[in-house]
Amino acid sequence: MCTYNGAAYLREQLESFSAQTFRNWVVYVSDDASTDDTLGILSDYQARWGRERLVIFSGPCMGFAENFVSLVQRSEIKADYFAFSDQDDVWFSDKLERSVGHLELLKPDTPALYCSRTRLVDADLKVIGVSPLFKKTPSFKNALVQSLAGANTMLINQATRGLLAKLPEHAPLIAHDWLTYLLVTGCGGQVFYDAAPCLYYRQHRGNLIGANASTRERLIRFRKMLSGRFAKWNDANVAILKDMECVLTEESRHVLEYFENGRKQRFFKRVYTLRKSGIHRQTVQGNLSLILAVCLDRV
Repeated sequence: MCTYNGAAYLREQLESFSAQTFRNWVVYVSDDASTDDTLGILSDYQARWGRERLVIFSGPCMGFAENFVSLVQRSEIKADYFAFSDQDDVWFSDKLERSVGHLELLKPDTPALYCSRTRLVDADLKVIGVSPLFKKTPSFKNALVQSLAGANTMLINQATRGLLAKLPEHAPLIAHDWLTYLLVTGCGGQVFYDAAPCLYYRQHRGNLIGANASTRERLIRFRKMLSGRFAKWNDANVAILKDMECVLTEESRHVLEYFENGRKQRFFKRVYTLRKSGIHRQTVQGNLSLILAVCLDRV
């Protein structure tokens, strides 16, 4: 878990860890120089649980994605599975049991990722909805243009942790959840997407990233795409994938080549090449916006 000025909701999240039906867990926290009572709360729980159950590190203070990746890359952290956590959610009591149950069925040397939908709640934990249900099979062709689920739902195995450990220094990180989905699918790993929510995802003004579930939020994201921000995100992801081509399957390398080259072409060649790459999003609405982005050279 990474924290930054999260005192308002942190205790509820920590209590949800304590209530897990799966008991074999350790919480590793990387704090990015919080100025509120975040560290005080963490120290309180560390005193209650013991230093072997709650370990606190100082973060790099370079943004949320860099903080999470730096924590995953710490060699002193030993585990079979690793779950990302936000500081302001509340986990369902069976979150770890369910997610570990899916990944432990797979070979440990196969990169694997569990992720799920979320139950959306307001600042007071009042239910306001659920994140979108995606029905298409997780794939690299989808991952190139869309992140399947939030990091707060994700559990990865040691093999996936190894992929993240290989990230080049000073890699242009956009979002660690999107990057994890890209790497696991790109190397031929396994992704299990759970249609049942595994946590309460709190929506409030302090969210760095919201759920994009409402019409207003989707319009905001659409405007970001038209502004060219989506293309800049893709620039960063492609740069990382090119640096890590050695871990990609032959098929993924071909798809990446079509995607990279197609983005540089003029209109008709661009449309043809990107269509041939097979990139797609999970919904009809998402694919329509992707088609428009391709036509307007914003992908």
